[in-house]
Amino acid sequence: MERWCAAAAAAPDPAIAELTADLTQDPAGQRLLQAIFANSPFLSHCLIADIGLLHDVLKQGPDEVLEKVHDELKNRAAGLTVQADLMKSLRVARRRAAFAIGFADICGLWDVVAVTRALSDFADAAVDAALASTLRQVAARDELGLADPQTPTRDCGIAILGMGKLGAHELNYSSDIDLIVLFDPDKVDYRHSRGVQAGMVRLTRDLMRCLDDRTGDGYVFRTDLRLRPDPGAMPLAISINSALTYYESLGQNWERAAMIKARPIAGDLAFGQAFLHELRPFIWRKHLDFWAIQDVHSIKRQINAHKGGSVVAINGHNVKLGRGGIREIEFFAQTQQLIWGGRDPSLRTPRTKEALAALAETGHITPKVAEELTTAYFFLRRVEHRLQMIDDQQTHKLPDDDEGVDALAVFLGYDDPAEFRAELLRHLRTVEDHYAHLFEESPSLSSSGNLVFTGGEPDPETLATLSGLGFRDSEMVWQVVSGWHHGRYRALRSTRSRELLTELVPLLLQNFGRTQDPHRALLKFDAFVSGLPAGVQLFSMLYNNPNLLELMAEIMGSAPMLADRLDRKPHLLEAVLSPDFFDPIPPAEVLEEELKTALVDAQNLEDVLDMTRRWANDRRFQVGVHILRHKSDVDDSGRALSDIAEVALRGLVQPVIDDLARSHGHLAGSGLAIVALGKLGSREMTVSSDLDLVFIYDLPAEGAADVVSDGAKPLEPQRYYARLAQRLINALSAQTPEGTLYEIDMRLRPSGNAGPIATSLAAFKRYYQEDAWTWEHLALTRARCIGGPPEIRAGVEEQLLAIRSAPRDPDRLLAEVADMRRRIAREHPAATIWSVKYAEGGLIDLDFLAQYLQLRHAAANPAVLAISTQQAFANLATGGILEAGLAERLVEATRFLRQVQEALRLTVGPAFDADALSPTLQAALAASIGVEDFATLRRQLEETLTWVHGIYVEWVDAPAPAVGETPARGILPLAKGA
Repeated sequence: MERWCAAAAAAPDPAIAELTADLTQDPAGQRLLQAIFANSPFLSHCLIADIGLLHDVLKQGPDEVLEKVHDELKNRAAGLTVQADLMKSLRVARRRAAFAIGFADICGLWDVVAVTRALSDFADAAVDAALASTLRQVAARDELGLADPQTPTRDCGIAILGMGKLGAHELNYSSDIDLIVLFDPDKVDYRHSRGVQAGMVRLTRDLMRCLDDRTGDGYVFRTDLRLRPDPGAMPLAISINSALTYYESLGQNWERAAMIKARPIAGDLAFGQAFLHELRPFIWRKHLDFWAIQDVHSIKRQINAHKGGSVVAINGHNVKLGRGGIREIEFFAQTQQLIWGGRDPSLRTPRTKEALAALAETGHITPKVAEELTTAYFFLRRVEHRLQMIDDQQTHKLPDDDEGVDALAVFLGYDDPAEFRAELLRHLRTVEDHYAHLFEESPSLSSSGNLVFTGGEPDPETLATLSGLGFRDSEMVWQVVSGWHHGRYRALRSTRSRELLTELVPLLLQNFGRTQDPHRALLKFDAFVSGLPAGVQLFSMLYNNPNLLELMAEIMGSAPMLADRLDRKPHLLEAVLSPDFFDPIPPAEVLEEELKTALVDAQNLEDVLDMTRRWANDRRFQVGVHILRHKSDVDDSGRALSDIAEVALRGLVQPVIDDLARSHGHLAGSGLAIVALGKLGSREMTVSSDLDLVFIYDLPAEGAADVVSDGAKPLEPQRYYARLAQRLINALSAQTPEGTLYEIDMRLRPSGNAGPIATSLAAFKRYYQEDAWTWEHLALTRARCIGGPPEIRAGVEEQLLAIRSAPRDPDRLLAEVADMRRRIAREHPAATIWSVKYAEGGLIDLDFLAQYLQLRHAAANPAVLAISTQQAFANLATGGILEAGLAERLVEATRFLRQVQEALRLTVGPAFDADALSPTLQAALAASIGVEDFATLRRQLEETLTWVHGIYVEWVDAPAPAVGETPARGILPLAKGA
């Protein structure tokens, strides 16, 4: 007040100084000045910045001051062609209007209806003047032709719709203004090479900046364009055809509700009215179909309504969005207007008071309800205005402390703040009770709070609910889910699919919230939906099978590998509905018959490849779900995955031979054997394993160099079997419409990548007798023949047994094994203990130990041989090489480390540092391995690795130096490990 008095005393107009002296000495004047300067820094700033403003308002009255503001906007600001001049003019006008309206409100000269009308009328005038000036500026650059250069907005083909409170003439004191910018490309005379669409977006940006930007004179309005059709995808300015197409095909019921309040406020008003007239069938449906009503009710049912005596804390309460607030009154009216307004035009009013009165007049609510809600609405709007008048902030939240609430009560004119609190609480509870009545016949979709994804801005209670469900960025979640409602994805373009998804969203989010990583689950599902060709069938299936919904959420949040498969092949979910889906995977013989049946209708090799992939992927997905749901242990899943791979491979052999024979015929009296090594050989495959294969053929007659195949393009055996092997590799690994079946690794064949793709049995035998390195002999302990004619398979198995059980120099073997393990440690140091393959005491130590002991003792005792590490330890105990208790512990250690590896690969990826996971994810990882908690899992892992490494050192590493290290022979394929 002192600053204002000093500025007034120095004013050039003596009338201002005279008025100041009168006011400061008059009791009524003192109360007015105190009401302003003690309660509102913003209004105080208005008076100090414009020292004659209070004088004008007191002498002329707020109505006349506002009228002059409007004249100034229309006759001066609209004609400006310099952006800086326009921005200053608009901000000065806004300051004068804001004070005049605030003055009329504080002094009780106007009621809430008059205040909100005046605020809305000023917004209309300011936006229209800003648009007129902007059009002049664009025209001055020769980018735009104007139908009427004297009145640029007349017939300009650009209309600005006011939405929300602005559209209903119910604008609040410091409100954002919700706008939609439309243009008619056939009417807009845009002349720049960038094109009319880009030009209108640029014009809109300039216009919004003119209103939004803060300068030394403040700002005009914060603008919000998010109520335009699909704001995440549509441009800032929208052509009329794009807008009509969107609303007619993808418009949602909440957008129909928003359009109830829409009106043209600036620009080509006739064009804007014509657009709204054309949109009337979208807003007001004569015959509201069942699913549209269901969608309205589903929005209601996503809200956790309360009735009767709920606890509402005054301090910090949001009078707009909180319980019993302004939004609930508006929603109460709008939902019923949507349902009944199509058949009753009397309900089509945009203003809340009139809508409530019309609902009472037509018998949809009682007059008492209408009266109580209207009274509460006006009371809450007064409170909202005073809150915003304090600092010109777009806030609806009461102060958090008693002192702040008491000060607000004083600003509202209460002598006793307790009286204000009591009246506020009475109105909030009245609104809450009437609002909850809407929900009495609609059980909530969400038991945990609000989950509402309609409108242009997030509902605070929804954000709080999402945080409570476990989402760390609730606003991002809101944006993703609200995007689904806009139908951006192909699967969501039908009204029916969006309505089904609306019903599913609360349950989906609750299930996502229970996964390891709710955000990842949501984004995975979003990617999944984005790739769907259609949505109704899948969403109906999920709607009718809640257990399937729960499983899908678990996959999206806990098993990214399975989620990726689901992304590519959504039909995999259908298999889960089969009653035997969670039964154990049948043995290989049954799987073989199953695949044969599946291939009955195959017309050619392409059909075989696709059908085999579909069958194998369905079964692999099933195994993955079994692992996720703890329906099988790591031994069972390893065997099942290996059987699936083996059956799929064998199923391709004959079709590939037949395809090759069309050009090259057959080779009589011979055949190709397929040898599996690595995880497939040991039947310990994981969900991400590739196939380690070796192809061995037998010649028709030893030394018959002139033997060739009997086709049109005959080939000698070496080339024939190389070509057959390559075609088998392609059949397994080629990308088809059904994806890739398996990645193939041929580095374990004789001579590795330098050797032939297919090797003769004689050459194979000679290589392992003369040239093979020790690591290749170790790898061969896992070899088994899985395909080929019985005769050659028997010969290959006989040769494999002979190689594995050949006498060896034990000291040399020991030294080379120890040296190889050290080289792997140097090349692949384990970053953390969670790298259970490479860590000291990890799976490589166990594999090397088992393989070393087999090769050392197999000559004397072939029974120690086994294709898997766990069985090898058991056999070594039976053969007296290992003590039974030690062997049993080694078997359990191997099983445990494989479980950890499988869990990591299915969830967060191999060699991931689990210590870096959140506590929630750590707990989920422990649970997936069947351990009580993460601390226990970590301790068990450390103890296992330490113990295994000690055994490895005792049996291999420590004794090795005593015999001396041997030079390394060749390079071990380190990426393969053992």
